[in-house]
Amino acid sequence: MLFGLALVTVPLHYLWRLVRLSSPWPRMFLAGAGRVSGARVRVAGVPLKRDVFYIANHVSWIDIPAIAGASGTAFVAKAEIRDAPVVGWLSSLNRTVFVEREDRLGVAGQINALRETLAENWSVTVFPEGTTEDGRSLLPFKTSMLKVLEPPPPGVMVQPVLVDYGDVGIEIGWLGDESGKDNAARVLARRGSFPVVVHFLEPFHPRDFPGRKAIAAESRRRIEAALANLLGHPVPVFAGHDAWARMADQAPDRAAVLP
Repeated sequence: MLFGLALVTVPLHYLWRLVRLSSPWPRMFLAGAGRVSGARVRVAGVPLKRDVFYIANHVSWIDIPAIAGASGTAFVAKAEIRDAPVVGWLSSLNRTVFVEREDRLGVAGQINALRETLAENWSVTVFPEGTTEDGRSLLPFKTSMLKVLEPPPPGVMVQPVLVDYGDVGIEIGWLGDESGKDNAARVLARRGSFPVVVHFLEPFHPRDFPGRKAIAAESRRRIEAALANLLGHPVPVFAGHDAWARMADQAPDRAAVLP
């Protein structure tokens, strides 16, 4: 089904680009891909339509079709995604900014690419945790890619985003030492659908929180407050993929390692 979806949307995307029209097809493909994968996405809150920098928590690759389908945003992704068969090519259609997280000397170029994408695509999403977690906790937010907001481009707002899978997050999450390929195969093979709620939280102007560390801290504070409200208790820091893998080895049933 994903192949058929790509067969329809990709040629239409190139046609739109050929006549220099803004293409809606990457957004439609990603929304459809999420649905084919079993995600039933519901939007809570109001996503800003343009000139917005989304800062989101990160649980699964499903986050990307869920957020993109709801907003049409571009993304920042690890450079290795660019080289992945099919996925890398499809990511490039959505103007993904690929970053080398260990390339400290190349950060300036990556920031410039991110700024250009924000200007062209109206919105960009970053996952500042730098990796996935279990949907019931949070990691510290890294700030290197938020340097684009020092100083913020004119008129750009920051909108924190919480992606919530509820009780099935532990099944959907990309955790432990599972490879991306294995995770995708497992999620796609899962029977039935699952809910995903994309909470677009109250936006704020980055000038009110000057500096990328302050912007990251405020975004994390709002996401943490929203998640704590859903959980009904304070949000713990994610124990880490190594710890999760050890728990999974002791209890192969993923549901048995719920925190």
